[in-house]
Amino acid sequence: MEKRQKFSIWYVLLGIWVVLILQNYLTTMFAIKTIPYSEFLKLLKENKVIEVAISANQIQGKIKDDAAGKEQLFKTVRVDPDTSNLLEQYSVNFKGEIESQFLPTLLSWIVPVVLFFGLWFFLMKRMAGQQPGFMSLGKNKAKIYVQEDIDVNFEDVAGVDEAKQELMEVVEFLSEPGKFTEIGGQIPKGILLVGPPGTGKTMLAKAVAGESGVPFFSMSGSEFVEMFVGLGAARVRDLFEQAKQKAPCIIFIDELDALGKARGFGTVGGHDEREQTLNQLLVEMDGFDPNVGVILLAATNRPEILDPALLRPGRFDRNILVDRPDKKGREEILKVHLKNIKVSKDVDLSVLAGMTPGMVGADLANLVNEAALLAVRRKKKKAGMAEFEEAVERVIAGLEKKNRLINPKEKKIVAYHEMGHAIVALSLPGADPVQKISIIPRGIAALGYTLQTPTEDRFLMTKTELLNKIATLLGGRAAEEIVFEDISTGAHNDLARATDIARSMVKEYGMSAKVGQVYFAREKRNQFLNIPMEGAAEYSEATAELIDNEVREIINTQYAKTREILEQRRDVLDKGAQLLLEKEKIEGTELEILMGETASQSTEGRQQKA
Repeated sequence: MEKRQKFSIWYVLLGIWVVLILQNYLTTMFAIKTIPYSEFLKLLKENKVIEVAISANQIQGKIKDDAAGKEQLFKTVRVDPDTSNLLEQYSVNFKGEIESQFLPTLLSWIVPVVLFFGLWFFLMKRMAGQQPGFMSLGKNKAKIYVQEDIDVNFEDVAGVDEAKQELMEVVEFLSEPGKFTEIGGQIPKGILLVGPPGTGKTMLAKAVAGESGVPFFSMSGSEFVEMFVGLGAARVRDLFEQAKQKAPCIIFIDELDALGKARGFGTVGGHDEREQTLNQLLVEMDGFDPNVGVILLAATNRPEILDPALLRPGRFDRNILVDRPDKKGREEILKVHLKNIKVSKDVDLSVLAGMTPGMVGADLANLVNEAALLAVRRKKKKAGMAEFEEAVERVIAGLEKKNRLINPKEKKIVAYHEMGHAIVALSLPGADPVQKISIIPRGIAALGYTLQTPTEDRFLMTKTELLNKIATLLGGRAAEEIVFEDISTGAHNDLARATDIARSMVKEYGMSAKVGQVYFAREKRNQFLNIPMEGAAEYSEATAELIDNEVREIINTQYAKTREILEQRRDVLDKGAQLLLEKEKIEGTELEILMGETASQSTEGRQQKA
């Protein structure tokens, strides 16, 4: 590998110094003295003029410099047309010159043209590096990575052990293809990585290339589709041709749903550019031999909208789920990201992983970075557990806005509202433990929040747990009504979430005795993004009315239950709200201690009365 010379400013300064010295020397050596015409005539009469060259407008020549003892170059503007007579009278050699205008005229044309074409060539070269020319419109835009460019391997990908195990077979095939072809086995032509955003699908694909040491073609599905008809199909053909030339290799298409959407889905016409591109991809996947060593990987978070022809055996015949990591997986992901920052000894990865349910790899990477930035902001050398807990709150609830001015009355309402949530959560069995209660505004519209962290990952929830969750959400509104005998707009988000849970219980989970064990949620939802899609409900108006009544009944029943809990614990509600107003932020353990003390005092009071 050639060593690159380092650029130094001293070389530039030395060059400037040398140029200045040469310029000064040459100026001194070949200096031309400008004299008046009268002085020229005087020197002429004194026989000090050695020779001259006469042009139309001036006279140049040499004169004797008695002071310096040498000849001196001079020039003067020609005034008298009879100068030649004088020169002849004093026997001075002279000659006439006609100034040539050819070279100046030529330079005045050539220099601008050269500058124009030079600038045009430079700009075209720069644009060619960024955008393909007309002749290269059909060429693919894939980024090609060789082994030296890929520094990702399976050790850098954590929390998705099952997906890694599946992809190890691909690495073995690319490394030792003979082991599979010897008995007639064939590797799957296409492997589709499916999962929510941020779970590491793209990194897994790069890790496969890094482990196997083969070229890696990376391209997004949207880069195939262009305004000009036929370009996408041409790029697909060119991509597979290049891949065959560099086999064994990996082709990775990210966001496949942009290219592989079901034909006729969401389009007015049935023969558009995207469909032509998809057809060409299907043809290419049918045509190439898997034993050549070209593996097609793709990633998407919307598999339900892909064309069925893509997912049939012989094309993308293996689907690998890259799901959200569990607690153990999150702990492994945190270990990978913590290698890049300085961490104090008090950081407990197990506790931190338990505080981040539902987070994917991208969320955890952002969490670690936020903790590092907080440590720098607090002028610490290492990030501690306090910074990580604050980072979790920032990711979940948003940035603290301590400068937001809230009048005392609203602040009191917020304190009772959040305390209502926390007391109900601590009073109901099976509810997630309360970690922190705060009345410091966060995010866009949150004036306060109650942070609950589950003790373990849950994949099923019982009817009782869902009802308790609804009751906890209604705790803020119930506390406001009990204390102030009025309600505010602060429960807007709580009511929306509680209604969604109740409606899901009735329509999806069959948890209503009157509606029965029937599934009524006909609206299609994205498998991983949880976004409602097009689709009308397929039930009668009478059933819709029954569903609405059941949802309302669930909400009203849980609200009455919540009011009963808070009325029984009114002392705790008042003391907790007062403590929250004083400190603005309290831990869940402080509220548990307060509830225990209040309960023991109530027991003692009843015993004394008895």
